[in-house]
Amino acid sequence: MGQLTYLKNVVTLELDEEKCVGCGMCLIVCPHAVLSMNNGNAMIEDRDLCMECGACARNCPTEAITVQAGVGCAAAVINTALGRDASSCCCVIEPAEDQGAQVKDPKESSQASCC
Repeated sequence: MGQLTYLKNVVTLELDEEKCVGCGMCLIVCPHAVLSMNNGNAMIEDRDLCMECGACARNCPTEAITVQAGVGCAAAVINTALGRDASSCCCVIEPAEDQGAQVKDPKESSQASCC
């Protein structure tokens, strides 16, 4: 099975490289290693891996990172745990070389397996 990613090109994650001081807090708190360091500053490594939990933005001392937390897969996991509607999550499993991609509908599977 290939790598788990979310819907392509829909993540609200933004990084203002001019504000970044290179403290690395975003790398420490990100659950999916979306960010990396490059020449002493953070950079977005793979935007499509972001589950929009907001941990990076909340822990950035210079507000260099913004993300609309509560709209992506993280929200679906939390809402499921609270017994609320979790229809905001949709994950794509990138296909292996000889397989087609699969989309998991959160209403048909557990949210934990989706994210």
